[in-house]
Amino acid sequence: MAAARRQDYDYLIKLLLIGDSGVGKSCLLLRFSEDSFTSSFITTIGIDFKIKKILLDNKWIKLQIWDTAGQERFRTITSAYYRGAMGILLVYDVTDDASFNNIRNWMRNIEQHASDTVNKVLVGNKSDMDESKRAVPYSKGQALADEFGIQFFETSAKNNVNVDEVFQSIAKDVMLRLKDTQEAGTSGQAASPANVRIGADAGKKAKKSGCC
Repeated sequence: MAAARRQDYDYLIKLLLIGDSGVGKSCLLLRFSEDSFTSSFITTIGIDFKIKKILLDNKWIKLQIWDTAGQERFRTITSAYYRGAMGILLVYDVTDDASFNNIRNWMRNIEQHASDTVNKVLVGNKSDMDESKRAVPYSKGQALADEFGIQFFETSAKNNVNVDEVFQSIAKDVMLRLKDTQEAGTSGQAASPANVRIGADAGKKAKKSGCC
């Protein structure tokens, strides 16, 4: 009998990117996972995901990062993926006030579909844009994050500003929560969302969008 292959990570964490269409979710994912950027724009249809391993506090974290379509007509598709999410990045475009105002709607979706313990972070993307085009000041984003009791980052996928930091921050928050849960004597099964059926869903994923 062949020996079982040793697991090459300490934690498997599922993250979800949500927010309106065009705010740059796909570009953030592409920058973080492949350190690349494209300005072409092909709207994400349904779900796409990437896998990346990072080292945090001497622990290997395998991140399974899901990129959802932002359009209203796809919310019925994405809602099922909230249930297994362990960390959620709520993304808006700092040049688009409507995308910022819709964060409250996305939070309501999280409250309806996701676990009560899911970690969240607020992300104001496209911070590289000229100040004359900015619609949402940093202070406004920080105030909303404070209201929700979550961390806040402004990012630029184009210039690679704070992209690694935001993913590492949410991953660390999830890892610490899972560690506390395990130490409290629970089963710790939540740390391995293998039931997401990666193989089956990977075949259904559509082309990723490029945005800022």
